[in-house]
Amino acid sequence: MSLRIGIDVGSTHTDAVIVDKDNRLIAATKVVTSPDVTSGVLEALTKIVKESGVDPSEVAAAMFGTTHCLNAILQRKDLARVAVIRIGLPATAAVEPMVDWPPDLRRAVGDLKFLVEGGHEYTGEEISPLNEARLREICREVKGKVEAVAITSVFSPVNPDHEVRAAEIVREELGEIPVTMSSEISTLGLLERENSAILNAAVTFVANRAIQAFLEVMRSLGLEKAKLYLTQNDGTVMEAKHAAKYPIFTVATGATNSLRGAQMLTGIKDAIVVDVGGCTTNVGMLVKGFPRESTIHVEIGGVRTNFRMPDIFSIGIAGGSIVRVDDGRVCVGPESVGHELVKCGLAWGGNVVTATDVALALGVMSIEDPNCKPELARRQLDPELARKAYEIIVEGVEYAIDRVKTRPEPMPVILVGGGSLMLPTRLRGASKVIRPEHAQSANAIGAATAKTGAQIDKAYSLEHLSREKALEDAKISAVAKAVEAGADPNTVEIVEIEEIAMPYLPGNAVRIRVKAVGEIKL
Repeated sequence: MSLRIGIDVGSTHTDAVIVDKDNRLIAATKVVTSPDVTSGVLEALTKIVKESGVDPSEVAAAMFGTTHCLNAILQRKDLARVAVIRIGLPATAAVEPMVDWPPDLRRAVGDLKFLVEGGHEYTGEEISPLNEARLREICREVKGKVEAVAITSVFSPVNPDHEVRAAEIVREELGEIPVTMSSEISTLGLLERENSAILNAAVTFVANRAIQAFLEVMRSLGLEKAKLYLTQNDGTVMEAKHAAKYPIFTVATGATNSLRGAQMLTGIKDAIVVDVGGCTTNVGMLVKGFPRESTIHVEIGGVRTNFRMPDIFSIGIAGGSIVRVDDGRVCVGPESVGHELVKCGLAWGGNVVTATDVALALGVMSIEDPNCKPELARRQLDPELARKAYEIIVEGVEYAIDRVKTRPEPMPVILVGGGSLMLPTRLRGASKVIRPEHAQSANAIGAATAKTGAQIDKAYSLEHLSREKALEDAKISAVAKAVEAGADPNTVEIVEIEEIAMPYLPGNAVRIRVKAVGEIKL
């Protein structure tokens, strides 16, 4: 068993690939992304297995990048009703949980929130004892009314004892209900960490249904011996059982899979990656082979969160972007025909002018599709309109490249995604432009070749222990979580360490972030 399958869901297409133990591409395919996501994923998996002719018994793992959880949050559909418990009284009462949530999302998860005595200082010392009696009262109050529970305690990333005990009480009172502890989801920052925990609890059922659907189709194709993994926001993967517990880590995997795929296809570990799809172009930066993470709070469905997310800049210019003239001004996007390009685009006999039609008309792009006739686009497009539209496309991408750069010097730029064929091989801000072979399948390749990883983000008081011991504790914790996520213990390594002084707290406080990754354990 040496083969791996990678599947990634995009806004227009769902890609699937098979790679061997040396990460060489064996087969690749595309299908149209379905509205329900699941059927498109299952179609891609079925197609790649049957068309490739590989022996299913040789497939050791299948890696899925899915938008199930993100779609559930954005559409406010299929979310679990959540009991929100914050441990922090007598502090933390000034701002109640979910205070800044969109009203429709708050209603969708139940808007049931409770505050309980307890919590810790950043040094790990108790603010007040945990009120276990009140916790049991809350459980009796919500029994039969909720499907999941989210628990957040003050400074739980430093000392999670009250969250752990509260989870034990919840399970004693409510049975095997999904329980999310904020200390396992996010970092320092009470409100954002609480939001992240609530969202995680809300999408547990969605994630579990998707995982069961994936496992069922794998069994039907003879892949029952293959391990199932889901890709994470940071470019790594986690076992299905781990993903069922932490599904929120899967909401932004599309862009990260493309970045990791770009690294695998080129071998370049530090570069800017431009992923051109059908509706949007996502631009991010590779740092030491992994997507650079955002250092600011990220909104998901209108909710501020602070768990690890890729630092991606997106623009509404892509292969399916609609080109139009408004009041004499040429505009490209953000509206897009998406996967309907092969029906609506001029080059396919349609009547909508798209960015792809512009590139085809100018001769800067060719597509291996017998139904694509560039002469149709050339015949109908005014040359001056095409020229101006193409300038807008290139300038938009160059602007995005400039936005993600942290230094003025030019950097290597890697072009991936099906729409990347329309971009030139010289771009402002790029030291060189690389469009690797199989660039159109980079997202699925990134999923198929991903490693397993985990990150620890904790605060330490250096008055209570030495810097060396604090670093060692963070490293050990990161390695342990990577192994829990499915990494081979013999291959785990520390790939990132960050120390941030916190002078606004007493006691010589420091925040330590450690990331560990390893090969998946097959």
